[in-house]
Amino acid sequence: MTEIEQPNDQSIDEPTNGETIANAILEQLAQAQAQAAEYLDNWRRATADLSNARKRMQREMDDCRAAASAGLLEKLLPVVDDVDRAFTVVPVDQAETDWVNGFRMIQRKLHSLLEGEGVTTISAEGLLFDPAVHYAVTHEEADGFNDGQIIAELARGYRLNDKVLRPAMVRVAKGN
Repeated sequence: MTEIEQPNDQSIDEPTNGETIANAILEQLAQAQAQAAEYLDNWRRATADLSNARKRMQREMDDCRAAASAGLLEKLLPVVDDVDRAFTVVPVDQAETDWVNGFRMIQRKLHSLLEGEGVTTISAEGLLFDPAVHYAVTHEEADGFNDGQIIAELARGYRLNDKVLRPAMVRVAKGN
């Protein structure tokens, strides 16, 4: 019997060994690119998280410093009030003595320290009562004042930047 040669049955649908390897390599490349993109995305997220954490920590540290500063300044305000009040009762014959002038320098230093820290006074006398910045000690009838108008300031109010450090204590006119 003679052997009949069979034709090569490789069809176009079946990949050759080289094509199989190329497809496998392309699939691995696609997987590696997807994994690289995922790693890059994770890295970007971690970097953004770290940046946000640093900003948050800086904000918290600034808030903590501001709260500590506000607390100290608030404790200093009664001292400033006492020094200011002392100058209202200095006898006229002693107003220009070296001793009184020395205390005036201390008073100026206290006020410039407050200003340097961003502390400003709250206006009160003659204005309308504002509960956000004023504390009404009394409501009383007063001639020449409208209802809700501040008659007198009993204790000066202070603001630290935009925050009320201490409201002004005031007497308020009551309507007739």
